[in-house]
Amino acid sequence: MRLQEPTGAPAIGISGSYGGLNVGDEAILTVALEQLRQAIPGVEITVFTRNVGHTRANHEVERVIDARDSLRDELIEEVERLDLLLLGGGGILYDQEAELYLHLPRIAQQLGVRTATYAIGAGPLQRRADRRAVLEVIKGMRAVTVRDARTRRLLEEVGVEREIIVTADPALLLKGGEAPSGALPREGIHGERGLVGLSVREPGGAAADLEPPLYRRLLALAADFVADRFDADLLFVPMERQDVGHAHRVIAEMGLPERARVLTGCYAPREMLGIVGRLDMAIGMRLHFLIFAALSGVPILGLPYAPKVNSFLQRLGLSGPDQIDPEHAGTLLAAIDRIWDLREEASTSIRERLPAMQLDARRTASIIAELMTPNVVHAPARSA
Repeated sequence: MRLQEPTGAPAIGISGSYGGLNVGDEAILTVALEQLRQAIPGVEITVFTRNVGHTRANHEVERVIDARDSLRDELIEEVERLDLLLLGGGGILYDQEAELYLHLPRIAQQLGVRTATYAIGAGPLQRRADRRAVLEVIKGMRAVTVRDARTRRLLEEVGVEREIIVTADPALLLKGGEAPSGALPREGIHGERGLVGLSVREPGGAAADLEPPLYRRLLALAADFVADRFDADLLFVPMERQDVGHAHRVIAEMGLPERARVLTGCYAPREMLGIVGRLDMAIGMRLHFLIFAALSGVPILGLPYAPKVNSFLQRLGLSGPDQIDPEHAGTLLAAIDRIWDLREEASTSIRERLPAMQLDARRTASIIAELMTPNVVHAPARSA
C-alpha cells in the first residue's frame, strides 16, 4: 500500500460502522467530517470503513482505508501517520461486536497515537470480556465524549473512572435535506392521502420475549389502524438492509397491504432526511429514523426497541409505550392515536428542545479540536 507524502497538516482518523450499511451511521460520518473541518482548519481526515468504494463515492475525504480486511501491518502504517484517531460516533460498543471496533484504537494506543471517542453510544455490555476490553481502551483515551447520559452511566458501571462528557448524536446537525425529484411517486406514493412512515427491525430488548410472528402481527395491526383511522398510506423506511425483510414480513400480515410501500431506492442521508420530511407522522424503532423526523419537525412515536430511543424521546419531552404486548394491543394503538391527535403539540415540543441538543452535538468537535493544541490533554483520568 503506497502512502501519500506527509503534508504537514493535522491528520485525524475516524473509525466506526461506516461503509453504507446504515443510513444513520452515514449521517454521523457526514456531519463529523463537516464539524471537524470547521473546528480544525486544514485537517486531513482518514476514514476507516467497511466499504472503501462506498465511502470514497459518498464522502469528500482525503483518505479511505479498509478497516476490516487490511492486514495489521497495513493498519499500523496508516495509524502511525495520524495525530489523533477517533472512535465513533454511533452505538458501536456492544456485546460481541465491541472488540471489532476497539481493534484500531488499541493499535493506536500501542503506537503512542492519541485516541478519543466521538459521541459514541454503548450497550448492551453484559459479557465480561467485552466489558473488560471497553474499560481497557476507554481509560487510555485523551477525551471521552458520549451521545447520551445512559452511555455515560454504562461506562461508569464498566469501571471507567475518567471524565466522560455527554454531548449528543452528531446526526442532529444534519442539514440540507431534500428528497430527489420524483422519488415518492417512483416509490408508489402519489399524495392522495396522508403519509405515515414506519421504521421496523427485529425485536429489541423491550420485546425480547415476544416471538417474531406475534411481534410482526402486532406491528401489522398498528399499520392497519393507521391506514384506516387516519386515512393514510404507510411508507416503511429501511435504515439498513435487513430492515427491508422485516418490513415485507409485517406488510404480509396486514389486512390492508395495498396501502403500504417499502422504500426501495438507495438514498444518501440528506436525501433520506428530505423523504422523511414529507411524512405527516413517524412511528419507528430506528433511532436515526426518529432523529431525521425530529429534524424535519415531524411528530414522532418511538416504538420500544432499546434504551437509546427512550433517552432521545425524553430529551425531546416526548414519550411512547414502554413495551410491546400482543395481548394488550390497545396500549400501542392508543399511543398512536394520541400522537396523531396531538401532533401539533409534539412538533412544537421538538422545535423548542431540539436546539439545545444540537448545541450539545456541536461541542464534540470543539473538544476534539482542543486535543490538537500542542501539549494539551483533555479530561485527564482520575486517580483510583
